[in-house]
Amino acid sequence: MNNKKFGKVAVLFGGNSNEREISISSGKSVLKSLKKSNIDVIGIDPNSDNLDQLKQFDRVFICLHGKDGEDGKIQKFLDNLKIPYTGNGALASSICMNKYLAKKQWIKDNIPTPAFKVVSFKDDYLALKKILGDVFVVKPASSGSSLGVSIVKNDIEYKQAFNLAFQIDSTVIAEIYIRGNEYAIPILNNDPLPIIEIKPKTKFYNFDAKYNRQDTEFICPANLSEEYVKNIQKKSLDAFFSLGCKGYGRVDFMISDKKDLFFIEVNTIPGFTDHSLMPMSAKTVGIGFDSLVLKILEETCD
Repeated sequence: MNNKKFGKVAVLFGGNSNEREISISSGKSVLKSLKKSNIDVIGIDPNSDNLDQLKQFDRVFICLHGKDGEDGKIQKFLDNLKIPYTGNGALASSICMNKYLAKKQWIKDNIPTPAFKVVSFKDDYLALKKILGDVFVVKPASSGSSLGVSIVKNDIEYKQAFNLAFQIDSTVIAEIYIRGNEYAIPILNNDPLPIIEIKPKTKFYNFDAKYNRQDTEFICPANLSEEYVKNIQKKSLDAFFSLGCKGYGRVDFMISDKKDLFFIEVNTIPGFTDHSLMPMSAKTVGIGFDSLVLKILEETCD
């Protein structure tokens, strides 16, 4: 595609969520890439810039992570302006951002996901232990980058974990702890890219392991049988489409020690930092960073 056909492009990054710094890193990477591809592009930060200026642009590349970026609000705003944008629409974005809504939809569509319960400060560990087992996970319903996620083994840890999650979102969920390995499968143009196995040195793939530590190991393509990969690809697309998603995103899942598959979440605006999984996966099939960014931008021309 002639790059001039994209017209004027705005890259949205920064914002005011608790993932602001990650968003800035992603946005700057995308901005630099689009400039290399001779796109007429500028960066806009909703935290400091007037969004009314978006009316002057032909399309928007969204690199906002978390609140106001992945929850459908900016998507609805752009829909009202009738400006094409990258990523998923307002409804799919709002469902994926809220793990409670996403898991409810998956259960309805028979997509395997860890059993869970919405919890409050009135719950205690012993009551939850009967439902979820000795060890379980506590997390805010709406958050990204594993912020506010804890693994708990007793009542004191539960109270600490609940308070941490509640600071981020008023809806807190507890779900069974899956003993097994963590994986991610990026989706590009509705097709799966190679699966990444994530091997953190921390208890799980938390914020620190994602962005700060250098010892997290990534295996891409994951060391899985061809038959199993095909099964995962099909079920991952089922999980993706179940939430109304289209185009690109990332599906996170686990494979238990018993080889059972459990879907954790869909990330509708994956990161584009030097630690990010989607560029890593794309690279293994010969799609460089600049090509990946252009392929995502091209989806706005459909």
